[in-house]
Amino acid sequence: MNQKLRLRSSLAAAALAATLAGSALAQTPPPAAAPAPAAPAPEPDWTFTGNVGLYSQYVFRGISQTNEKPALQGGFDLGHKSGFYVGTWASNISWLSDGNPDVSASLEWDFYGGYKWTLPADFVLDLGVLYYWYPGTYPSGYIKPNTTELYAALTWKWITGKYSYSVDDTFGFANSSGSDYWELNASYDVVEKVNDVIGKVTIFGHLGKQKFRNNGFYDYGDWKVGASTELWGVTVGIFGTGTDAEAAAYTNRFGKNTANNQFVAYVQKTF
Repeated sequence: MNQKLRLRSSLAAAALAATLAGSALAQTPPPAAAPAPAAPAPEPDWTFTGNVGLYSQYVFRGISQTNEKPALQGGFDLGHKSGFYVGTWASNISWLSDGNPDVSASLEWDFYGGYKWTLPADFVLDLGVLYYWYPGTYPSGYIKPNTTELYAALTWKWITGKYSYSVDDTFGFANSSGSDYWELNASYDVVEKVNDVIGKVTIFGHLGKQKFRNNGFYDYGDWKVGASTELWGVTVGIFGTGTDAEAAAYTNRFGKNTANNQFVAYVQKTF
């Protein structure tokens, strides 16, 4: 009889312990779920960027604009996520007064705007208008060099082809409306990052053909090849450039052929 009582007591105690354990487990909260990953920041509607650079000289389409002297350049760009953009850019120049001492114009100030479409297969189409303004004083009868160009560019990854068409007298050439410029540009990052000091290394090249309507003596082709790298957040680079232009067409009153082969070194900061 005592053994039966002890057995019943043991079974009752075991049942009570199991009940209490189940109750305790039921009251223990489940482990917290892992936090959901943060949602990516939405793309801003507008972006604003700027740049400033110091160049050993200003070369435009193969022609020195500063008589091989240094140039300070900079600009700003405002873009919308839809593809619309506007911008402005400026540089000191001397080519106008180097050609005619009665001209006083030491600044090129550009204004541009357009629209970019993202196309399949990594293509981007860019259509826009660019106005070159040369403020200054000019003698009576002088054709001002202010020029308006319409342009179309098609980019595939690191290669861009571009066509520019002038709708007025082009850079001061008489009766030159309809002049155009074809160009092919390539820019390729050969190294994404070297170390914490030296960033990506880029090589680039360019081929172009300038044609002046009713002024064929001044037509020419130009080329450029160079490299750049990021150093402490600043871009430094060097390139060689040249043309096949007639020397007599681009030799200024100081006897310098501004279309000759030349080198350009620069440092630029983008922000």
